[in-house]
Amino acid sequence: MNTGCRESAGQRGPALPMVRAHRLRKWYGKVEVLKGVSLDVATGKVVCLIGPSGAGKSTLLRCLNHLEVPDSGHVSIGGEMIGFRQVGATLRHASERAICAIRSDVGMVFQAFNLFEHLTAAENVMLAPVMVRKTSRAAARERTQRLLDRVGLGAKSERYPKQLSGGEQQRVAIARALAMDPKVMLFDEATSALDPERVGEVLAVMRELADDGMTMVCVTHEMGFAREVSDEVVFMADGQIVEQGPPGVVLSNPRECRTREFLSRQL
Repeated sequence: MNTGCRESAGQRGPALPMVRAHRLRKWYGKVEVLKGVSLDVATGKVVCLIGPSGAGKSTLLRCLNHLEVPDSGHVSIGGEMIGFRQVGATLRHASERAICAIRSDVGMVFQAFNLFEHLTAAENVMLAPVMVRKTSRAAARERTQRLLDRVGLGAKSERYPKQLSGGEQQRVAIARALAMDPKVMLFDEATSALDPERVGEVLAVMRELADDGMTMVCVTHEMGFAREVSDEVVFMADGQIVEQGPPGVVLSNPRECRTREFLSRQL
């Protein structure tokens, strides 16, 4: 079994993927929502997950940082298994401390902004580095300002979420995720809750992250974004990966009938 454990210093061979999902299965009651899904994401690459509602995309994304616990299979981030540890030939559940240590390397942006309404934009971004990383407030404040500048909100750092538009709140959420200096960013339909005129400002930040070499896995219905930014597009349906490959192939010349049917409804 491939456990996703770190290679030894003297071991030669191809670099491990930054994200590796190995034969993930997940049930909700009697419904199997992931049916043995495997996915590798190389360092610095962008993978977009597309597919109909109920395909298992968001469940897969949440399994990548162990917000959902797979019923079988496992995930590794940067060569470290998350949620489990190997004892002999058996996988056992890891401690919450071990899970949190790896999860802190994975930033996640949800459909809902999930900002603390009683905190300013800057305070929302500073919170995790101060509480989790034990970063000094002065250092956290300095980095927060740089991150808010990066997402175009440097002048609004002292505003509260209710004083910001939906697109601005989502950009604060992205800055908050980046404040932990993650190895991987996960985006779960990050633009689906936004008014159409606000979608572009969030996608622009995501494009910039991709250009800067951030490893990203994005569940999205924005086909233009997937075509322009992704290195690989993964089409899911019924809890399985139906087709995957470069965007020019999957989105323009898909092999599978199910992919073609889905894309025809996106026009």
